[in-house]
Amino acid sequence: MGRSVLSLIRMSRREMNYSVVYPGRVSPQLRPQDIPDNVPLPPYYLSGEPQAQNSIDIKSEEEINRMRRTCQLAKSILTECQQLLKPGTTTDDIDKFVTELAFKARAYPSPLNYRNFPKSVCTSVNNCVCHGIPDDRALEDGDIINVDVTVYREGVHGDCSFTYLVGNVDKSGQELVRTCQESLQVGLDQCGPGKPFSGIGKAIEEFLSETKFQAVPAFTGHGIGRYFHGPPDIYHCRNRYPGHMEAGMVFTVEPAVSEGTDRLDLLQDGWTAVTRDEARAAQFEHTVLITDDGYELLTS
Repeated sequence: MGRSVLSLIRMSRREMNYSVVYPGRVSPQLRPQDIPDNVPLPPYYLSGEPQAQNSIDIKSEEEINRMRRTCQLAKSILTECQQLLKPGTTTDDIDKFVTELAFKARAYPSPLNYRNFPKSVCTSVNNCVCHGIPDDRALEDGDIINVDVTVYREGVHGDCSFTYLVGNVDKSGQELVRTCQESLQVGLDQCGPGKPFSGIGKAIEEFLSETKFQAVPAFTGHGIGRYFHGPPDIYHCRNRYPGHMEAGMVFTVEPAVSEGTDRLDLLQDGWTAVTRDEARAAQFEHTVLITDDGYELLTS
C-alpha cells in the first residue's frame, strides 16, 4: 500500500512542491454545427451515447491499416501539444489546439460529446488521475500534466497519452513520471498471441511493489477500433480477467500510478477523477495490436 492520507496531510506544502488542482471555469462546448463538413462524425456526436460493443473482435488487415494511420495521427497531435506545455498556458488552450489540429487533418476529436464529455481532449494535472476537463487554469512551474488524445478518422479511433513535466518538477514528481512510463513498458512486455490479458496487470503490480508508488486500479485499458471503448478490459493490477490475446486484437494499455493512495474521488462533473489524498498521479497510454509473433505499438 502507498502512504496513508494522514502521512500526506503531515507533509508541508514546501515538501509537496506542487499545487493541488481543482476544476476551473469551463468554456462552452463546441456546437455540432461548428464541426467542419469534411470531418467524419462518430455515431455519438449528437446523442453522446456510443453504440455498445459486447465482444472482442479480430481486425481485418484493411481495418488494421486504417487504425495504423489514425493512431499515428493521434500520436502526431499529442507530440505537437508539447510546444504548449509551459507555465501560463491554460488547459483550455490545449483543448483548442487539439481541436484545430484534428479538424485540419479531417478527423474528429473522439472525446467530444462522448458520454457528454464537453471537450476534445483530457488534461489531467497533478492530483487529477485522469479525465480532467480542460478549463481556464493556467499551468504552473512544477506541474505534471497528462494529455490524452484520441481521434476518429477512416471509421476508427486511435488513442494515446503521455505525462509531461512543466518547468522545474521536483525529484519525486520526476521519479513518479519515470516509474509510470516504465510500468507501461512492463505491461507491454506481457503482450503477444496466447498470453493472458490478466498477465499485464499482474506484471505491473509486481513491478510497482518494488517502488514507492502504486497503480490506481479504478481505470483500465480497453478494446478500440470502430468503437472508442469495448472489451477486453485491461487491468493494471492483479486481476482474474479471463481470456487470451490473439493476433488481430487491438486494445490500449494505460497504467495510472499514484505517489500516494490508490483511492480516488469522482468530482461533481462526473468525469474528473482525483486522488483522495491529493497526491500526484501520472499515466501513459499506447494502442497495441497483437501480431502473429508479438505486438505492434500503433501509437509509437
